Formats: sequence, structure tokens, C-alpha cells
Amino acid sequence: MHFTDPVYRNPYWPTFPLLQVTQGCTHNRCKFCTMYKDVRFHPHSLDIIEEDLKELAQVAPHAKTIQLLSANPLVMTYNKLKPILELINRYLPEIEYIYAATRVSDLKTKKVDELENLRELGLREISLGVESGDDWTLKRVNKGYTSEDIIEQCGKLSDAGIDFWMSFLNGVSGLEHSHDHAVHSAEIFSECDPMLVGTGGLTLFPGTPLLEEAQRGEFTPLSEREMLVELKTFVENLTCDCYFITHHTVSASLTGPDFLKRKNNIVDTLAYELEHGDFDRMAQIRKNKRSL
Repeated sequence: MHFTDPVYRNPYWPTFPLLQVTQGCTHNRCKFCTMYKDVRFHPHSLDIIEEDLKELAQVAPHAKTIQLLSANPLVMTYNKLKPILELINRYLPEIEYIYAATRVSDLKTKKVDELENLRELGLREISLGVESGDDWTLKRVNKGYTSEDIIEQCGKLSDAGIDFWMSFLNGVSGLEHSHDHAVHSAEIFSECDPMLVGTGGLTLFPGTPLLEEAQRGEFTPLSEREMLVELKTFVENLTCDCYFITHHTVSASLTGPDFLKRKNNIVDTLAYELEHGDFDRMAQIRKNKRSL
């Protein structure tokens, strides 16, 4: 198998088998991320992909799911993706679900009927690292697209019948714009109506532009308490009925299905944590993180 470090796979999707079809990230300029900083983007050739699929056909001939790597494999054009999915179906004939993470901007080159064809070939779920629905924040951290782009491209996925996830990055706007980041993100996410909303908290890793800006006094990170306030604001304004996942440093588990049924309980839990939470412990957990 051909893999390029770092290998990141969505832990909530079936984790075997994995198939790398691209390496690195085409954008690689988000101010909070260094995951693929030293990896040159490169699509794998169809010959390499077929070689890996031949190997998978030997070790996992009855595979029903597969996850495509790396950062944003769907950046490839429809005409390049279609033969890859056809190869997957040829070598793994029982395949039912093909999963992939990608960027919102990668969908701009795909027409709805092309996305429908990819779905028929097995592309059933896509994870989008949206991070924010607030235009000021998106521009501030150099995501490379706008809230209008998010709505338009997610609408195409809905029309094509492809389920998608959206992520909210708690704290990424900094203190001064925290409230707008939370409220506007919730509004955009609700309009897009994803099957799953995931939230993670910003950690300023060495080598990231945001850490350098913070050290120069140009970016004000949120405290653990302020992160909780922002997350609570986001949850209060989120109105789509989704599966909800959070990797916040609070001790209580907020993850589960049927978000709207659980929304009041989640808000109450966050309010309790704001009053009684161990913020020193939360800060230590964040300090120990080594990756997004």
C-alpha cells in the first residue's frame, strides 16, 4: 500500500480499509493548521491506485466500506474521480459506502449530475472542514471560501443525495469576534442542514500563523471559559436536527444523535460547566494535544 505521512482518517468512519488517492492538501494555507505543511500535494496515478486495490482485494475482499485519503481527494475532477470509484467497485465488488473528507471549494467543479453519478458508484458521505460560517472569520484564517460558497456547494450535495458532515472550530476567530463566529456559523450550518455537526476547540500548535500572531499580540486566543461561552452560543443558535459531536475539554459527553431533542440538555450541561467546570484541567488537556 502507498501511504504518505501524516495519515489522518476520520475516526468516526470505518477505519479499514483506507485508500490514499492524493497526498497532502491543495490549499495548505489555513492559519491554524500544519498537518500537511511539509507535504507537497500530489494525486496518485491510476496505476498506483489499482495496485493498492489489487492488494486490498486480497486482504479485504468483502469490504463494504472504504475511506479515501488524503486531505482533500475530491479536488480531482469528475473525470478523474469516476475511474477511481469504478476501480474500487471492480476490485471490491461488495462495496457500499465510500467516504472522503474534502474542502468546500473542491465541489465547485462538480455538477449535481456528476455528484449523483459518484454517489451511484458508492460515494455516500463527505466530511467538510468548514470551521466557520462567518465571513469575517473565514477570511481572517484564510479558508479560501465564503459563507455563500458553503451554502451553494452543500446545496449541491443535498440535491445529489450525498450525506455530509460540517465542522465548527471553536475559538478560531479569537476573542474580539467570538460571538459573531458562533452565531453566524450556527445560521449557515442550520441552513445547510448536514447529517452531522462536529465541533473541536482551537489549539495553537507550533508553526501555525495564528500562534505567531498571538505571540505578536495580533490574535487574542480564548480562555477555556470563553471557549465554553462560544460553544454554548453556537449550540443555542443551531437549529438543524443532526448527529452532534464535540471534542471539547469538558468532562461531560455531549455527543449523540437527535440534536434537537437533546439541545436543551446540552445547553444546560454547558451552563453547569461554566459555573462549576475545572478550567485548569481543561487547559491542561488542551496543552497536551498534538494534532487537530
